[in-house]
Amino acid sequence: MSEQVQLVRLDEPVPDFRLPASGGAEVSLSEFRGRKVVIYFYPKDMTPGCTQEACDFRDLQQVFGEHGAAVLGISGDTVASHDKFIQKKELNFPLLSDEDHEVSRMFGVWQLKKLYGREYEGIVRSTFLIDEEGKLIREWRGVKVKGHVEEVLAAIQETAK
Repeated sequence: MSEQVQLVRLDEPVPDFRLPASGGAEVSLSEFRGRKVVIYFYPKDMTPGCTQEACDFRDLQQVFGEHGAAVLGISGDTVASHDKFIQKKELNFPLLSDEDHEVSRMFGVWQLKKLYGREYEGIVRSTFLIDEEGKLIREWRGVKVKGHVEEVLAAIQETAK
């Protein structure tokens, strides 16, 4: 890991970043200033848990929007993979490609993982809620998919009170 990586910390501003996004655009965090932003990191397009999580965000996208929140999904997959995933599952929010894992490292979600005794680096499923001024106000690390999106929505609704 590079010594220059600035880790995102709770109750502090999130550094701006720019990543290639589905549909061929580039998206930067600063474009969403004035809105809440949900950034969720997931391991891989088209896998069962990641598909369920993406579909859960898709199904509640209108409600997130009604609360002034944008949703962004980030993984290390290519833009072409994201485009196929979006088309196949009719996703209604952008997926960002972090192929060099720079943003994943910034959020501390690119970690050593174990599966069947094999060690490898990968994204640990995590979600972050950023307020209208760009400050990190909530984080969920090591997320279990079932019920998670509803929990994120509840947190957004709490901040509106």
